[in-house]
Amino acid sequence: MLSAFASGEGTESSLFVWGAPGAGKTHLLRGAVAAAADRGIAAGYYAQSSLIDAGARDSDAAFVAVDGVDEADAAAAARLFTLYNALKQRGGRVLAASRTPLAALSLREDLRTRLGWGLVYEVLPLADDEKAAALATYARQRGFELSPEVVDYVLKHGRRDMPSLLAMLSAVDRFSLASKRAVTVPLLKEWLQRNSGWRAPTETGSGEKSS
Repeated sequence: MLSAFASGEGTESSLFVWGAPGAGKTHLLRGAVAAAADRGIAAGYYAQSSLIDAGARDSDAAFVAVDGVDEADAAAAARLFTLYNALKQRGGRVLAASRTPLAALSLREDLRTRLGWGLVYEVLPLADDEKAAALATYARQRGFELSPEVVDYVLKHGRRDMPSLLAMLSAVDRFSLASKRAVTVPLLKEWLQRNSGWRAPTETGSGEKSS
């Protein structure tokens, strides 16, 4: 659905996704913006609704993704409302994300109504078997293979959310390259022993906007 929406298929002018922290909303928004840009569509991304500037409505962007809508104050909601109307008027599209469902958002009613005119989807966290598949795919993209034993050990001894799991796997990959050894359970145990106080870095809103 996101791929079709980002490429301009269908008649919907907005898509609203919501889900728990760590479910992958930001990942999906960034991916949709990249997909739109790859198709030659002028696209922009706001890590927070508060970062929408007053001139955004007059930009040439035809596809805009706005993260963290649930954190919008009155001023940010007003700018998002204006941006939504401007995009809709010129045939553009808005992709918005929130940690809470649309009906529970503390937004001005006219903005909530407009976001509800389009498509609304809940993003669910991956189940354990899906996390295993995601970790294996991530490893292959980085150029190495993960055995089922390593995946099982990571899931049992790492934090359960995907951002932490991927950060851990990335750190283990760097350790593997530095020691010139394959990623195995013994290597993973050694890394965990050396980094007993390791915590996954938290991703903060960078405030970036791409176009």
